[in-house]
This record gives sequence, structure tokens and C-alpha cells, in this order.
Amino acid sequence: MSEKQAEASLKLFALNSNQELADKVAQELGVSLSKASVNHFSDGEIQISINESIRGDDVFVIQSISDPVNENFMELMIMIDALRRSSAGTINLVIPYYGYARADRKARPREPITAKLIANFLELVGADRVVTMDLHAGQLQGFFNIPVDHLLAIFVQAEYFVKKGITNDVVIVAPDHNGVKIARNLATLLKAPLAIVDKREGRSNHGNEDLTIIGDVKGRRCIVFDDLIDTGEKMIDAVRSLKNAGATDVYACATHPIFSKGAVEQLQNSAYTEIVVTDTIEVPKSKKIAKLKVLSVAPTFAKAIDLIFNNRSVDALFNKKHTV
Repeated sequence: MSEKQAEASLKLFALNSNQELADKVAQELGVSLSKASVNHFSDGEIQISINESIRGDDVFVIQSISDPVNENFMELMIMIDALRRSSAGTINLVIPYYGYARADRKARPREPITAKLIANFLELVGADRVVTMDLHAGQLQGFFNIPVDHLLAIFVQAEYFVKKGITNDVVIVAPDHNGVKIARNLATLLKAPLAIVDKREGRSNHGNEDLTIIGDVKGRRCIVFDDLIDTGEKMIDAVRSLKNAGATDVYACATHPIFSKGAVEQLQNSAYTEIVVTDTIEVPKSKKIAKLKVLSVAPTFAKAIDLIFNNRSVDALFNKKHTV
């Protein structure tokens, strides 16, 4: 047992956003989830009680800021306050999906920067560290004045395609110009060429006449790669354009399955062979369509928690050799 472990215990709590992922993380760590109750008053107010001593312990709380976004965020805020008032040693937030991240700058006059606002709230209430995955923009780490461990799902995703044998004659596709950087990262891991769906602002999109593909995809398998799938419209545009350009099997791959506004129905009825996501956001049974494959990132989060608790560098998660 290390000196760190002798001084404090690791306590792992789960709130309501993603109980399934929390159970898997606890299993990977070989610990039980600590006891807390989350209740709602008749008017919707949230009440949280911590049902065991956490004095001096290193506490990790798993909660995605996902639908219902505001309710899950308030649960997290109230939980942090409860932990601080219960004399927790450190309060570490494990936020697999960091909501409100898309408003990370002022794109137009008189707009809020909600990604920064959320960071301010979490720090103000008493968080000591944030562990998250595939932020919508990497620079969001700089919105915090506390340590942020920005984990990546790309190794799990790349390994999946390698095991399926989808490495030869495959092209990685960015669904728009904003996604080129992350698509290039997967292309590098899979040693594959890169293509881009060229969609210009202000142009109509009737039957995809105005969408062109930059790159050669004719007769090739394609993986459309993005950080999240929300309404699914961008992914639908991409697969139509790729099929029009002569692509064969087309796969969609993203980290965060937001799946709002009928996205799953559109994806199920699309020309995609498979839609590959992770469990950073819990997918309800009603949205688990036949084409959907959910990869678990629980081992990645569990390893990060173990490294942080034992005061070791999280760099090991990025420097380790993968089977890609």
C-alpha cells in the first residue's frame, strides 16, 4: 500500500446521468460505488445526501452534463457542495461528456461563452480537478484554473476498427472543415488517407448538389469521424455525399452519442453500415438501433482515476502502445 493510500481512501460516487458507465468504472477499479441518495422535491428541486463518511478522502464523482443537461449539471453542483461541506480531501469531477462546450467563443455580438461559464461554476463551488473526454475544442482546458485531464477515446475507436479488419482500402472522412484535425488523428493511427466533406456556409443543400468530397473515396470504405452526433444531420449529409462519390461501406464514428431530434431514426434508415459511439453518454434502450455499436471507455476512465489517486502521471494513457 502506498503512502497516498494509507492517508486517504478513494471514494467513487455516481449521480444519475450515466449509472451504467459508473458501474463499469467501479468494476474496473475493483471498488464499490459509495452511497449517496439523490431525490427531487415535488417542485423539481434536487436534494442530495451522502450516506457515509468521506472525511479526508479523495472523492471522484461521475456525471455527464448530458440530457437533461440542466438537471444533471445542477445535480453535480449540489453534489460538490455536499462533498465540500462533508470535509472531502479532494473533489475530482469525472465528466465523460462536458455539456455546453460548443459555445466556446463569441461567434456573434452579445453572445455568452457558456463553456467558460460552466468552468467558472465548477471551480466556484469547490472542484479540485476535472477528468473529461474529447472536449468539443481542446482549448477548453484553458478555461479552468484547476487541473484538467483531457482523455481521448480515439485509441479505443481505432482498436475497434483494427479488430474488425477495417484498415485496408479505408478513408477517414471529416464531415466538415472544422473536424479535419480530429479526423486526421484517426487517419494517422490507421495509416489511412483523409477526405473532407466540403459544405459551404450559405449554400443550399437540396439533394446534396452543393456538397463535394475533397479526396478520393470511389470504391473505398469510409469512416466518417467526429466528436459527437447530435441531430445527425451532418452525418446524414456526409453519407449521402460519399455514396454519390462512389464510396462502398460507410461507417459513422463519434465519441458522444447525444442523439437528439430523431437522430437515431435517420441514422438507422441511412446508408451507413454501422454507427460506432462510446458510452460517455448513456444511450437509452429506445435509441439502441440495430446499426449502433457502443464501445466502453470505462477502462480508460478507471485507469485515469487510479493514476490520479496514486499521484502518477496520466501521460501513461497517451504513451502506451496500442494495437493499431
